[in-house]
Amino acid sequence: MKTLMVFDFDHTVVDDNSDTWVIRCLPDQTLPDSVKNSYRKGHWTEFMGRVMNYIGDQEVSPDTVRSVMETIPFTDGMTDLLTFISQNKSTIDCIVISDSNTMFIECILQAAGLHVAVDQVFTNPAKFNELGYLEVQCYHSHDCDRCPVNLCKRKVLELYLTGQSDISVEYQRIFYVGDGGNDFCPTSCLRRHDVVMPRKGFTLEKLLAKREGQEPDTSLRARVLAWSSGTDILQELKATMQM
Repeated sequence: MKTLMVFDFDHTVVDDNSDTWVIRCLPDQTLPDSVKNSYRKGHWTEFMGRVMNYIGDQEVSPDTVRSVMETIPFTDGMTDLLTFISQNKSTIDCIVISDSNTMFIECILQAAGLHVAVDQVFTNPAKFNELGYLEVQCYHSHDCDRCPVNLCKRKVLELYLTGQSDISVEYQRIFYVGDGGNDFCPTSCLRRHDVVMPRKGFTLEKLLAKREGQEPDTSLRARVLAWSSGTDILQELKATMQM
């Protein structure tokens, strides 16, 4: 049976937030207060729609947006990790579940030649319209009160695993690699032999530590192994494949 690698994107695969990195394409690299102050908690994707409208209003071309996104740095060791995954596709499936958008993620991965490592990307759909404005839509709707209105990563992962099972693909082990608060919900559907890998010093690690002290029925079943670089993840992946 195969191994499944599940990655968040911002502050995990890349070492920054792609949604804020795009602001660098503006001449003064800043947003006006009218846009900054329009954010409502849990409605980030709607906010990003206003950000991209403002960028379009400044006549920033799609090519300029792409060029800026291609400069975002990868987290240390991630390019080696994704290269290893791309070289072992017969035994490793890899998906990305992110609250970024399709244009940013695909642009960044393709520019680095790492898109071949990733089988599917689950994120907010985005495309440039005929006026050159990037339009971002919410990925889906859900009834989970722990997640942002546009994306419940647990629901995405559960549906993916069900779809794979329907075509007789089962996973010996799942690695879930993330950093943020919205990576907490999907850890609840992992099994005892799976591994959740929170980035050291980030929100997910703190949330997992807090849950360890709760009642057994709410505790995490998967093993927790924190990471600082893609090298840490690669070492664990290789060790697991040799078992």
